[in-house]
Amino acid sequence: MKIALDAVGGDYGPAPCVEGAFQAVKECDVEVILVGDETTLNQERERQSCHDSRISIRHASQVVEMHESPAVVARKKRGSSIWVATELVKHGHADAVVSPGNTGASMVASFFVLGLMKGVERPAIATSLPTLSGEAIMLDVGANVDCTAKHLEQFALMGNEYGKHLLRKPNPRVGLLSIGEEDSKGNEVTKEAFKLLKGSSMNFVGNVEGRDVYSGIADIVVCDGFIGNVALKISEGVAAMIKRLLLKEISGRFLGRLAYPLISGPLMNLKRKIDYAEFGGAPLLGVNGITMICHGRSSAKAIKNAIRRAKGMAAGGVRELIQRDIEESRSRSSTELES
Repeated sequence: MKIALDAVGGDYGPAPCVEGAFQAVKECDVEVILVGDETTLNQERERQSCHDSRISIRHASQVVEMHESPAVVARKKRGSSIWVATELVKHGHADAVVSPGNTGASMVASFFVLGLMKGVERPAIATSLPTLSGEAIMLDVGANVDCTAKHLEQFALMGNEYGKHLLRKPNPRVGLLSIGEEDSKGNEVTKEAFKLLKGSSMNFVGNVEGRDVYSGIADIVVCDGFIGNVALKISEGVAAMIKRLLLKEISGRFLGRLAYPLISGPLMNLKRKIDYAEFGGAPLLGVNGITMICHGRSSAKAIKNAIRRAKGMAAGGVRELIQRDIEESRSRSSTELES
């Protein structure tokens, strides 16, 4: 299994990517192709004494910076690391692409190079969230600002197959993010999507309110990209605030410092459960290939885990299963229209 890694697009440059690739080849039984400026990557490999033969380099002369418009990758930067890495998947030289670079550029490269699956109208970014019962998947979290009810139904179908693979559940619970549990709550798009999901073969559990996302009542939470991205960013902010408040309370009080040795274990377990690095990356579902999008500030651990997830998706045939479900859904819709 070969994974193409955009190794120069992240906020911290190639260092965490090279380290994460080194960890991945040792722990995940993969080969990694580092994509970026060859001189820079060779220097970083030497600095880290990373000489594993399972790690190779593919030169890319350009980088899409975080502040650049995503459209620039298709117009002016087809020699960029994210474009070249995606082309490796297109031509069968890699099984998946992982990038901590410009999210919009990753989506544009995937759209133009890989293309959409047959019948898919919009791709969706599916992120993992910690819950009281383990883990849930939310999509879309940023690929689509405006969606129709049909788009939300397709997100649910894609998330359902990804959830079966990732969560190892044969029939994951699918919920629709809304402002109330009742069928009548939400805007017109949400109410129409509710009807479509209720009539589907998925294990639809109804509307899910924002406060219940982390309770674990749904394994797959469906929403449009605007709402999903806002919810995700708020969640990240709350998690960071809670961490700082805990540290402040513990370090600022004598009893807190005295009790720290007793509570450090539970605190570390909590940190691991809410740490982005544990989840690694979020797949862009609906494209003809496997694209794993990582946070720009990804650590080596996050890169490693993103590679692990990309490998799992490729080995599990998730893309092919999503394609099957989309085609079956289109066939059912055509039959209903004819009748």
